[in-house]
Amino acid sequence: MRKKLLFVMNNMTCGGAEKSLLSLLQSIDYDKFEVDLFLFKHEGLFLNKIPPKVNLLEEPQYYTVFDMPIKKALVLSLRNMKLQLFASRVLSAILMRTEKNRARCEQRMWRYVSKAFPLLEKEYDAAIGYLEKSPIYYVIDKVNAKSKLGFIHSEYEAYGMDAVIDKPYFKQLDHLVTVSEECVRSLREMFPDIHSKIKLMHNIVTPRTIYTMADETTPLPFDNINIVSVGRLNRVKGFDLAIEACRFLQKEGIPIKWYIVGEGEDRQRLEHLIDEKGLQDTVILTGVQSNPYPYIKHCHIYVQTSLNEGRCLTITEAKILQKPIVSTNFRAIYDQITHKENGLIVEQDAESISNGIKELITNNELRQKLINNLKDESLDNESEVNKFYQWVG
Repeated sequence: MRKKLLFVMNNMTCGGAEKSLLSLLQSIDYDKFEVDLFLFKHEGLFLNKIPPKVNLLEEPQYYTVFDMPIKKALVLSLRNMKLQLFASRVLSAILMRTEKNRARCEQRMWRYVSKAFPLLEKEYDAAIGYLEKSPIYYVIDKVNAKSKLGFIHSEYEAYGMDAVIDKPYFKQLDHLVTVSEECVRSLREMFPDIHSKIKLMHNIVTPRTIYTMADETTPLPFDNINIVSVGRLNRVKGFDLAIEACRFLQKEGIPIKWYIVGEGEDRQRLEHLIDEKGLQDTVILTGVQSNPYPYIKHCHIYVQTSLNEGRCLTITEAKILQKPIVSTNFRAIYDQITHKENGLIVEQDAESISNGIKELITNNELRQKLINNLKDESLDNESEVNKFYQWVG
């Protein structure tokens, strides 16, 4: 008899954790597992890429109350006799205005948002909250399962989350899984009481899929040095540093175009910065692309400007496509890049980033060395799914 698994996720927007979940769902042996997927919202570019053997559960009926205006939420709550739900919506709005730490705000929000979710009736062999905060809380509070797993996709202490809130939830998990050695270290320091529960599982990547998708028509012109960065437009990705670095390069007369592939809450601020620096024709915010791989394949240099990451999936993808890489020195990058062997690691400031890019532009020998070393690097890690089988078995 197949074991019953439940995965829980916010949505299937185009992010690293969502991409990682998709790869895991594509790697699972469906002769051994029956898989349900519960999404808080049925949205995102990856939604139509969910494998057909995955059973997508119905979207929760009242979760949208927390996204709609107060007046509309009141009408919906009154119509459905959900006054407690409306009260939670009001309290959540107050919390959002008063809690300045965004990560902690999301953690604290669960006590209100949880009112939108009934208990799941079905019993599972294993339930997996595939992202920090609400998906893990949902698995603990709303699911009946013999085994419960949580996934953390970021370096915990760097993201401002409150360990006091998470501690009672993490204690109820059978395994707390994270994506890099540095993330394991961080979690074990923050939660020594569950040291043995904290496990490592790298994000699954399938080079053959990336090669195929990268072969689509290039969106990039060939009359410039094309630089590409991929990521959500938020402050932790450091794209303001990319814009500043671009200004340094422009002043030196280096003919570049810098494509930033992604979308997010920081777009308006970045657009203003681009206008302020007069870089409208040099830095291009492409928005979300359902297939970013042609951008990576056809760029001259891939640049990661992050202030913090867990294990950076786009770095791995750029390595698979054998691109010269410049990355800032967030702690987890040392699990993926060896300086001047398979990429360059620079300080987290615009001048250092621009100097790294300039070095790869002008030093043909170094650039070719990085490419050759990447050709010899084995990056297929589909066998990571065997770790997952052990934890849910």
